[in-house]
Amino acid sequence: MLNAASAAPLSLLYRGTLESCNYDCGYCPFAKRKDSRARLAKDAAEVARFVEWAGRQERPLRILFTPWGEALVRRHYREAVAALAAMPHVQQVSVQTNLAAPMSWLEDIEAGKVSLWCTYHPGQTPQRRFLERCTRLDRMGIRYSVGVVAMREHFNEIRELRAALPAGQYLWLNAYDRRGPGYYAPEDLVWLEAIDPWFLHNRRPAPSRGAPCAAGEDSVTVDGDGEVQRCHFVPQRLGNLYSDSLETMLGERPCSRLKCDCYIGYVHRRDLPFQAEFGIGTLARIPLRLQVNLG
Repeated sequence: MLNAASAAPLSLLYRGTLESCNYDCGYCPFAKRKDSRARLAKDAAEVARFVEWAGRQERPLRILFTPWGEALVRRHYREAVAALAAMPHVQQVSVQTNLAAPMSWLEDIEAGKVSLWCTYHPGQTPQRRFLERCTRLDRMGIRYSVGVVAMREHFNEIRELRAALPAGQYLWLNAYDRRGPGYYAPEDLVWLEAIDPWFLHNRRPAPSRGAPCAAGEDSVTVDGDGEVQRCHFVPQRLGNLYSDSLETMLGERPCSRLKCDCYIGYVHRRDLPFQAEFGIGTLARIPLRLQVNLG
């Protein structure tokens, strides 16, 4: 255990056994999977172990749940977020979510400790319902971001969503993974980059190999067994959260990938503008007007 209450915060990106989702988006492989009761029980035990570990730490922590599936429809994730947010040394708890789960539990949580990374999925939920849930988060004081996968067939929904959201609300866009050459016309790119100035980094990521990166130094990823890697995209094992010392795992390392094409990876790059612009590592897609409170 790190007895370092005055140390710099450590960010942990947690991804356990959960793979199922309550949506069935055609472009997402995890929408086609259903976790068995045994698998869900295993995931719940893993999450509980992680929360128990976090409770024993003294170093400031920031935790981001990045599940393959939808976490917040599962009670054990909602309970985990609430337990972590109640810990004084946990500065922030964030979750990637489609915002379909129950929301009343958030009313009992210190609003400044929790933030949601919300993705709108056209065709899976009415836009009106999604926006109503965003408004409810506003009333509760819960910080959140909003994003969409930028598929061409969803351009109208993206346009409507941008018009409906407050002007100061950052709307992030993910480039469609299965696009071929010419999928986006030049005029599409002008429009998309006007909505999300960081869209280009997702669509055409900069070369990564040898680039300075904070992943593995002040941010690591953890799986359900406690196995630690520097990030989700570099499979090098650093150790185990439950049996090894963090001091032996953490250290500065250049990126080993040819390119990093996912936000939760390249946000750690020290030579890209995200950390300088936002100063909050993996939580940079929380609304810009609130980011200074997370730095």
